[in-house]
Amino acid sequence: MLYIVGTGSGSPESMTAEAITAIKSSDLIVGYTVYNDLLRPVFPEKQYYATGMRQEKERVLFALEQAQKRTTALVCSGDAGVYGMAALAFELVESFPGVEINVVPGVTAALSGAALLGSPLTNDFAVISLSDLLTPPEVIEKRLDGAAAGGFVIVLYNPMSRKRTDNLRRACEIILRYRPESTPCGIAANIGREGESSGILTLGELQNAVVDMFTTVFVGNSLTRVIDGKLVTPRGYKL
Repeated sequence: MLYIVGTGSGSPESMTAEAITAIKSSDLIVGYTVYNDLLRPVFPEKQYYATGMRQEKERVLFALEQAQKRTTALVCSGDAGVYGMAALAFELVESFPGVEINVVPGVTAALSGAALLGSPLTNDFAVISLSDLLTPPEVIEKRLDGAAAGGFVIVLYNPMSRKRTDNLRRACEIILRYRPESTPCGIAANIGREGESSGILTLGELQNAVVDMFTTVFVGNSLTRVIDGKLVTPRGYKL
């Protein structure tokens, strides 16, 4: 059995009961180094195997190999089906006869970050990663343009890294074609972890904001507003 587990932020409070049960029943936990480090204090008795960034295929292959011998948990932050390892495992599993895959959902940063900020996703929204490691920049820009033109609240994953310092500014430039600088936005960093923080700012201010890979960005639409210090997109119920 290979469990592919979304662990939320990695803290016990952010994990679902199903995720905790899957990890407890596994003999081995396989994950990205940072994710394993978050889980060790919660499950100190488990055996761990870690690989670094850009070693996703090697990580999944090892997990599938081990799952032929023992129950294994391949862990991802947030939800394993949202920019996670679930799809890759299904793509590779044919080479590992007898392995059964069980995907265990987790709370992705779009949801946990939205709760931290208020309720910005109460109506239609789009989630877009600004990382161009696996998606060409021109495809990302096309998706940003479509989401902005369509009036979606937009959630941005992987907004900035040490090597990609211009992606968020460029994303804001595209969205500004359709929305005023005064559009309410939000940022949520280190959600559910040490150093958790959040803040509300305008789209114009967001354009020059400095964030990192552990930050999730929320761009409001024409309905989004700040209510009692919280970022809210009304559903449209009659008051």
